[in-house]
Amino acid sequence: MDKLLQILNGNARIEADKIAVMLNMTKEQVEAAIAEYEKKGVIRGYKPLLDYDKIDTQFVEAVIELKVTLKRDFGFEEIAQKISSYHEVDSVYLMSGGYDLHVQVVGKTFKDIALFVAQRLAVLDGVVSTATHFVLSRYKDRGVLMGQDGIDERRNVSL
Repeated sequence: MDKLLQILNGNARIEADKIAVMLNMTKEQVEAAIAEYEKKGVIRGYKPLLDYDKIDTQFVEAVIELKVTLKRDFGFEEIAQKISSYHEVDSVYLMSGGYDLHVQVVGKTFKDIALFVAQRLAVLDGVVSTATHFVLSRYKDRGVLMGQDGIDERRNVSL
């Protein structure tokens, strides 16, 4: 990954003139490079990283593992696209290992997510099994430490 993408991946809100100084480029060169990445689809969007623990509205996050059987002449794309179309779904990944698809969802309550799995995911043609894991706490997300406000950084010392 080039340096510009690394900078944007760390903080997509950093101003072009600051990036220009960091990369020994002009502001216009940085803006043109970003526009080209957007045009090519390398940069797919800009989304804030939310700390749900600090939002007044209740949110519940879950990771759902899916095992699927494939239809003849179709890959994982068909079922992944169907799952991706649900508004509750934040991310869908094809995985190696014990399950096929990794689905991240956000709901208002545990029950909402349980109903989503039971009524919308588990009944999809090709879904063999699901395993739902509720996120209890996020310590680090996409490289950002979460929930660190007010933590005493001093270490316990034994004498």
